[in-house]
Amino acid sequence: MDNDVQQGFDTLAVHAGQEPDPSTGAVVPPIYQVSTYKQDGVGGLRGGYEYSRSANPTRTALETCLAETEGGTRGLAFASGLAAEDALLRAVCRPGDHVVIPNDAYGGTYRLFAKVAEPWGVTFDAVPLGDVGAVRAAVRDETKVVWVETPTNPLLGIADIAALAAVAHDAGALLVVDNTFASPYLQRPLDLGADVVVHSTTKYIGGHSDVVGGALIVSDPALGERLAFHQNAMGAVAGPFDAWLTLRGIKTLGVRMDRHCANAEKIVEMLVRHPNIRQVLYPGLPDHPGHDVAAKQMKAFGGMVSFRMETEEAAVRVCERTKLFTLGESLGGVESLIEHPARMTHASAAGSPLEVPADLVRLSVGIEDADDLLRDLDRALNKARA
Repeated sequence: MDNDVQQGFDTLAVHAGQEPDPSTGAVVPPIYQVSTYKQDGVGGLRGGYEYSRSANPTRTALETCLAETEGGTRGLAFASGLAAEDALLRAVCRPGDHVVIPNDAYGGTYRLFAKVAEPWGVTFDAVPLGDVGAVRAAVRDETKVVWVETPTNPLLGIADIAALAAVAHDAGALLVVDNTFASPYLQRPLDLGADVVVHSTTKYIGGHSDVVGGALIVSDPALGERLAFHQNAMGAVAGPFDAWLTLRGIKTLGVRMDRHCANAEKIVEMLVRHPNIRQVLYPGLPDHPGHDVAAKQMKAFGGMVSFRMETEEAAVRVCERTKLFTLGESLGGVESLIEHPARMTHASAAGSPLEVPADLVRLSVGIEDADDLLRDLDRALNKARA
């Protein structure tokens, strides 16, 4: 690719790390389904490859594409989003260190901190990240990381990345941003001062609900080397076929996100008028407390929508009565999903300060015809009340 020309997101998504194969001319990178490589003499690596835990050409293509679409210098692909998070924590934290996390973090992230990192000796405080003053007050001498989700999962809270980067850096800490909900198409945290971007590539980047993966992207090459060492040493890497599927998904990320966002906005318009709904949570709404920040740092407001019913029972009934919205965990695929976070994705936070409201419903709005989705949801809402 021509490194002297600044290329747009969609061009990078299609081409970064994906030059035609020099031996065959294939325009799609091959799946290098291989574990080991012939060496040119003892210690002489051919193309830098020796063993596929350490590096694999298909994974290299994905990691290059992830780095360029996020505006970073190094991308690292993992077997899952939580594998990426765990490798990051092991690389930058030691027993006795402290981390600030969102007070409405993803349930799996909370479980990682509460059940894995804390017994290891890393403490954490859960803070409302929309309140920069509260974050500043929570930071202490032992703080090594300020961990951000924006938008958050599932309450769709918004954090000011640039402001929190300043707080973290003043304390000598790293700012880590989970960019899964926004994707690099809508938001580029490294450009706003973040040190590390985390993705569950299972979600919007993969985009088709057929592959599990995770990623870390950094701007500092030295930090990238440190993380790459832990990636290899811990070994939870993306396999060649998973890397290939994820790379295939990222090619269409831009056009898919445009439809996700457009459909979500139409659904929100219906939900705010529906008499059976108590509250709609979506950063695109002018009365959302993070709306102005989201408008500043995001290209659009995303395809995730949450809303609250009058009771937990009504929320469960809605989830059970949709047809096009499939009842299921995960998000970011081309198909629309509905779930009850308190009993599903965030059950691990039950009884904790991060427990989510029992009357909450979360939607991952897909790319189907919007009118069909509106009819399906309206029918389920009306039946839930009956």
